[in-house]
Amino acid sequence: MRILGIDTATDFLCIALYSNNKIYEYKVEAGRRLSRFITVVLKRVLKVAGLELDEIDYLACGLGPGSFTGMRIGLATVKALSWSQGKPVIGISTLDILAQNAREKQGYIIPVIDAKRNLIYSSIYKSKNGSLCRVSPYTLLSQKELLGKIRPGSILLGDALRLYKENFYRNIKGAILLDSDYWYPQPRNIIFIACQRIRQKIIHDSFTLKPIYLYPKECQVKDL
Repeated sequence: MRILGIDTATDFLCIALYSNNKIYEYKVEAGRRLSRFITVVLKRVLKVAGLELDEIDYLACGLGPGSFTGMRIGLATVKALSWSQGKPVIGISTLDILAQNAREKQGYIIPVIDAKRNLIYSSIYKSKNGSLCRVSPYTLLSQKELLGKIRPGSILLGDALRLYKENFYRNIKGAILLDSDYWYPQPRNIIFIACQRIRQKIIHDSFTLKPIYLYPKECQVKDL
């Protein structure tokens, strides 16, 4: 089984390729260069693995929430590959991918992604014996709203800690805030989740795959 996975919802371009029980990973801070990088990096990863695109069995794609532009670029790329090659797709929330960074830890795992405008993308997961179970919806919340949902002793990770670390420490009893090595999705996690979904037969076609947008569609107007 061969799986090609992509996540572009954060500042990093994450690409992973699974083939013959090996995982090839590429992770680079792309920012506004993402549209120029993604095709070049895909070709490079396939070349290192000695594979052609038509040899891939499944595609996996991070669906966000996260950067609007990043999500659209990643999803458009995966849809184009799926259409051209006739390959099935596994859509995965970027919060699910990020939470896997802490799956070996015990307790409540809470990924927190900076959503700008003083808001945070988040969800809550329960970790036990290396396995994660999501126990809340994907949410877009203010810091105050999120604090009201976090249990004492929870484990937090994600780039929102750069902005709210001190407040989390002050307001969450026994909080464990992981360092910056845990703040962004790891490419191998895309493959880990995709393998689980394939076993569970949770597979999409490119026509039904949509990004996870949590911001309301209506224009937000703030008083001056």
